Amino acid sequence: MRNVRESSSGGVIYRRHHGALEIALIHVRNRWTLPKGHIEQGESTGQTAVREVREETGLEGRVSGKLGEIRYSYRGKTPEGEPVRINKRVHFYLLRYVRGDVRDHDQEVDEARWIPIHQALRKVKFPSEKKMLRRAWGILSRRERQRSTAVQGVSS
Repeated sequence: MRNVRESSSGGVIYRRHHGALEIALIHVRNRWTLPKGHIEQGESTGQTAVREVREETGLEGRVSGKLGEIRYSYRGKTPEGEPVRINKRVHFYLLRYVRGDVRDHDQEVDEARWIPIHQALRKVKFPSEKKMLRRAWGILSRRERQRSTAVQGVSS
């Protein structure tokens, strides 16, 4: 069986809503997942993350950091029907929500929804995506503590 390499990029887009930290998940093929997709010719991995998040969730975001990457492999078929082993590498970025509405997702997605991050961790199926969510939560929690400390320092 022939090996094929593929690269994709995706994002964890976040916002604060009524005091809660929320992220957007997509529902595809009976499971909740993070938005991601193939890198197009001439795109950086960060540009792909922004584009894929916009297409699959209807939300525009700005990259605020790289979360890391995950790797996995699975069996697939070429367009000609030849069986292949696909070795996939997915780059993940943290994106700050700018504008948009989850109802504007594209047709390849059944649903896009804002979900509090602690609930999103329970909904996402794949351990590697849970790892990216935990990493995002850690980064955002640290930023919030630093901001809170800076504000307290100014008001003292």
